[in-house]
Amino acid sequence: MPEAYRLGASLYVPATHRDLLAIANGDKWPELRSVILCTEDAVAPQALGAGLENLRRCLECLRPHPRLLRFVRVRNPAILDWLLRLPGVEQLAGFVLPKFDLSNAAHYLARFADSAHLYMPTLETRDAFDPNRMIALRDYLLEHGYHERILALRIGGNDLLALLKLRRPRDRTLYRTPLAQTIAQLVTLFKSYGFELTAPVFEHLDLPELLEEELQEDLAHGLCGKTAIHPSQVPVIEAAWQVAPAELEIARRILSESEHAVFRLNGSMCELTTHRPWAQQIMVRAETEAACLAGRMNSSGPNVP
Repeated sequence: MPEAYRLGASLYVPATHRDLLAIANGDKWPELRSVILCTEDAVAPQALGAGLENLRRCLECLRPHPRLLRFVRVRNPAILDWLLRLPGVEQLAGFVLPKFDLSNAAHYLARFADSAHLYMPTLETRDAFDPNRMIALRDYLLEHGYHERILALRIGGNDLLALLKLRRPRDRTLYRTPLAQTIAQLVTLFKSYGFELTAPVFEHLDLPELLEEELQEDLAHGLCGKTAIHPSQVPVIEAAWQVAPAELEIARRILSESEHAVFRLNGSMCELTTHRPWAQQIMVRAETEAACLAGRMNSSGPNVP
């Protein structure tokens, strides 16, 4: 779904956050393009009641926002049911569905029959390691038409590492851990059928150079955004998704070429048949970035810098 490129850096914010409403309305950190208000792993069990009450009050006061995509990461289907009945829920773009696999897909997705919201299932259970289970899940989503409402699939890196009794190391990217194979497998199984996927969190806030290195790997794997866990990561992630002028030039030439099936440009071979999908995706990224920048510059009101 091309709209997935609007996500950019999706900032996770616990539902217990004292500035939840200011963040969700764009008054605090107005540069955000997407935010995920979390009721799941970011909220301790003993704080869940307070977090849900904070979220309820937040939804009541949400203003329409032309640029900011707002999601709630639910804890379970029961909380999703509760949220869908609350005043203000219509201001949300959709929901993030955690620990998503065939065991709970029907429980979650049936609840959207009377809702126009989008959803982003998170692949972070043992099933994500099993290509047969992922193929079955993919086929289930396609056969029931659920893929039309899925903005993107999210890859839950920390949960997947936890299943392996591992934690992200501080001296290498996620692509030099056992998750490299898993991410590549998920991309090949889902992206070839039209699904977009987002990149896992980078949890080390004091290693910006390593984050930049990982972002290049995210892009090389065709991912369409990355979860941020701190506002300081947002500009780094957003900058990585800017299309380089050289890439844009090549993409435009591939899409406009009518004489030659194969030609040379900037030292590389360009083949119209095989490189057209890449070029189309580059153009979507570039147009989305331009539209987001224009929207930020042209907006006015209390929720704009």
